[in-house]
Amino acid sequence: MTDDAIIHQVLRGDVEAFARLVDGHYDRCARIAYRILGNREDAEEAVQDAFLRAYRALASYEDRERFSSWLSRILVNQCRTMYARVHRRELMFSDVDPADAPSFVGEEAGDDAWPDLEHALAQLPADQREAIVLRYADDLSYEEMARVTGAGQSALKMRVQRAFTRLRVLLQEVHSA
Repeated sequence: MTDDAIIHQVLRGDVEAFARLVDGHYDRCARIAYRILGNREDAEEAVQDAFLRAYRALASYEDRERFSSWLSRILVNQCRTMYARVHRRELMFSDVDPADAPSFVGEEAGDDAWPDLEHALAQLPADQREAIVLRYADDLSYEEMARVTGAGQSALKMRVQRAFTRLRVLLQEVHSA
């Protein structure tokens, strides 16, 4: 059953059908959120909030757009909100010794075969990390990325280029150490 068919069921009153959309998109959304936020708990919260917002706004979804792109736009906005909230919290506790703080990236990379890359991604500015994740983890075109983020395609291409340049330096530092 297609996403659009499921959406029509939900809009006709079959609230339980929304669970199929969640099941079909949860893993992809969780990967995107984790890579943007670098922390499993925050990523899970952002994904849950995104699905809740998607459910509430489902009547405004238009069939001419892919549901996954529409959902990604909601998710990225939730990640931005979560990222800002986390950084405000970090600023409040900035006098805490960083050596005493947990390192989420290293601990939560888990089965990920690229812990160095995850660590390097966490060091990128939020807009660059977001662009890299959408382009390569979610495999969006620059046109789709522009719809999701609200940024222009040329700005997104520049963010990806700058991110690659910075990632290259960060990864060389890790491997030369």
